[in-house]
Amino acid sequence: MSALPLSTILLNLHNAAAAAGRPDPRLLAVSKTQPADAVAALAAQGQRAFGENYVQEAVAKIDALAALGLEWHLIGHLQSNKAELAAQRFDWVQSVDRPKLVAALAAHRPAALTPLNVLIQVNIDDEDSKHGCTPEAVPALAAAIDAAPTLRLRGLMAIPAPWPEASRRAAAFERMRDLFQALSATHPAVDTLSMGMSGDYPEAVAHGATLVRIGTALFGARH
Repeated sequence: MSALPLSTILLNLHNAAAAAGRPDPRLLAVSKTQPADAVAALAAQGQRAFGENYVQEAVAKIDALAALGLEWHLIGHLQSNKAELAAQRFDWVQSVDRPKLVAALAAHRPAALTPLNVLIQVNIDDEDSKHGCTPEAVPALAAAIDAAPTLRLRGLMAIPAPWPEASRRAAAFERMRDLFQALSATHPAVDTLSMGMSGDYPEAVAHGATLVRIGTALFGARH
């Protein structure tokens, strides 16, 4: 897939949201494996939020680009032994999926910083190869996050299976939307449903995504 201009991606997001009668979603530029200068170039066009999969790789970019005041999201699986560094350096962690991780992030988020924004990752298609909690585990995890003063529960994240059938993809997005609405009913401050990537973001937006994670369409195929 060739890279598209940021303006084109934003227009596509706007059009998908308008067609569904929804507000424009936020764009998270997935910058994993991309060099700091590629991030800086996109930031110069107005993009502020960037997503990374690996803590150590991200920290190098966060340090290199500190003067730009960017917003950094961890979207990859987080090992407990990396939770301290993640809690100290990121603005958001989108991949919280177990109580042990909630406790570790809460314990290590510096009190001098604003609370760490947290999304619960849900394995919505019950794939063995995917991380994330079951839908049934969401309420307990949400309660644990909400009880931690150093964390702020913002919503849910998912990576649905890339089914070839549009109906199966839509069903997964709809299950996430229903789960998000149920969570919002018990936690009114929840405002973020992170789903949709380069290959399916228009569908995700049509089904209620408020934040989409796009890498390949912005930066081009990784080598």
